[in-house]
Amino acid sequence: MASRTPETPAPDEPLRVLVIDDEAAHAATVADVLEAVGYSCTVATSGAEGARLIDKDDFDVVLTDLKMGDLDGLSIVRKVRERLPEAEVEVMTGYGDVKTAVEALKLGAAHYLLKPLDMGELRSIVGRSAERVQLARDNRELRRQLEERFGFEGLVGNAPRMQEVLARLRAVSTSSARVLINGETGTGKELVAKAIHMNSPRKSKPFVAMNCTALNENLLDDELFGHEAGSFTGGDRMRKGRFEHANGGTLFLDEVGDMPSMLQAKLLRVLENDEVFRIGANEPIKVNVRVLSATHRDLEAEVKAGRFRQDLYHRLKVVSVTLPPLRERREDIPLLTAHFVREFSARHGKKVATVSDIVRKAFHDYAWPGNVRELRNTVESMVVLDRDGVLGPDDLEDGAILAAARTAPAAGSSGTDALIGRPLAEVERHYMEKALEHTGGKREEAAALLGIGERTLYRSIQEWKVQDQVRAALTEHGTIDAAAKSLGTTGDSLAKKIKKWGWT
Repeated sequence: MASRTPETPAPDEPLRVLVIDDEAAHAATVADVLEAVGYSCTVATSGAEGARLIDKDDFDVVLTDLKMGDLDGLSIVRKVRERLPEAEVEVMTGYGDVKTAVEALKLGAAHYLLKPLDMGELRSIVGRSAERVQLARDNRELRRQLEERFGFEGLVGNAPRMQEVLARLRAVSTSSARVLINGETGTGKELVAKAIHMNSPRKSKPFVAMNCTALNENLLDDELFGHEAGSFTGGDRMRKGRFEHANGGTLFLDEVGDMPSMLQAKLLRVLENDEVFRIGANEPIKVNVRVLSATHRDLEAEVKAGRFRQDLYHRLKVVSVTLPPLRERREDIPLLTAHFVREFSARHGKKVATVSDIVRKAFHDYAWPGNVRELRNTVESMVVLDRDGVLGPDDLEDGAILAAARTAPAAGSSGTDALIGRPLAEVERHYMEKALEHTGGKREEAAALLGIGERTLYRSIQEWKVQDQVRAALTEHGTIDAAAKSLGTTGDSLAKKIKKWGWT
C-alpha cells in the first residue's frame, strides 16, 4: 500500500476516527481537519463519553487527550486495547505531560502529539495509523479469500472435487450432525475431522481421536468406555474412557469399519441414548459428544456382507464426505508441494528456493498410492536431505517416483524433434535426466548408460541446480542485475553464465 501524504484522501470506504477531548472546540477542529482528507470522525467531549462510544461501536483510530476531568487518556488507551485490539490509538498532550505520554506508549498507544497541534503532523500520523489498520484489514480479507479458494483449516486444494469437499465441510461444520468421512488411506481423514471440530461451536472443547484398528477388542472397549476400579484383574483404579474425555467436544473414530461387532452394539447404544457404561458399572454416565467417523472401507458393502451393523451405519452417516485420492486431483500437487516445502523448511531450518522441473514432472506423473501422506513424507525427506536450496533428483530417495515421469513432447513435435533448435546444454540435460529417470535416480547406472563418468554427471546435476536458482531469481526479480543481487553475485558474472548456458 502506497504511503499517504498528509493531503492524500482516506480510502473510498472511510476509516472511522474517534476524537476524545474535553475541550469541545479543540475536538471539533481536529475532526474538521481529518474529515477534510476523507476520514469519518466522531467527537466525544469527555473521557466517559468516549469510553461509552468505544464500548458500543467500532473505530479504526482513536485520538484522545491525556488530561481530562472525568476519565483520563491512560484509561482510554486501556479501554481501546481491551475492546478494540486492532485499532490504533494516539494521545494528545501538553509539554508538561510527556512522561505520562510515554506511559501511554507503554500501554499500547502508537504515538503522542504535543499541543498545540501541528495539523500537518496530525494528518501525517493519523494517515500512518490508518495505513496500518487498512493493511491489517486487507491481509484479513486476503487470508479469507485464500482460505475460501485454497483451503479450510489446514486442508489445501483447488481441484474441483476438493472445492466441493471444502464447501461441504463449511456447511456441516457449524452443525452438530455426525459425519462419516470416506477415503483411501493417507487422504487426510483425521485432518478433515479436526477441521470440522475447529470450525464448530465445540472448538473450545476437547477433540479426541481413537483408531479402531490399533487395539484388540477388550482394550478398545476399555479405551472407549473406561472401567470401574476392580472390574477386572489389574484394573485397580477407575479409568475414564474416550467418550468421557471428549464430553462437550468431538470424538473421532478412525477406521470405524474395522470395529468388532460387540463394540458396534455398544457404540450404537451410546449414540441412541447419549450415555456410556464403564466396564463393571451399573449406572450410566451422561455424555454430550459429537461423533465423527472415518473409514477406507465401503461400509455399504460391509453391511451387505453382515460385517457392519446397518443401524449403526445410518447413525454414523447423517452426512458423508468423500475425499478424492491424490491421483484424481493432480492439479493440487504443486499447491500441496509448495505448502509442505514452506512447512518443513521452517521446521528444519532450511532455505529451499524452488523445486526442479524434473521433480515437478515426476510428482505430477506418479500415482501416489499413499496419497497426501506419502507426498508430505516425501517432501519432508527431500527438505531434510537438501543442501543447495533446490529440491532435485539427488534429494529424492524413492526411485519409483522419478521412474514414473513420462516424456511430454512439445505441441506440434514428437520425440526428439522437440529438441531441435534448443541449446546444446538443454539437449544434454534432457538426456541426462531421462537416464536418471530410467535408472530410478541411480547416478552410477545413469552415467554408465550415457557413457560418461559419474563425476561428470554429478557436476552436471549441480549445474542444473544453479540454473534452476537463476531461473527462479530472474522470474521473481525481472532483471539480471536484480536477480544477481538476490543471489549474492554481480550482474556481469550472472550475464556470463547465462550466455554460457545459451539462454536468450
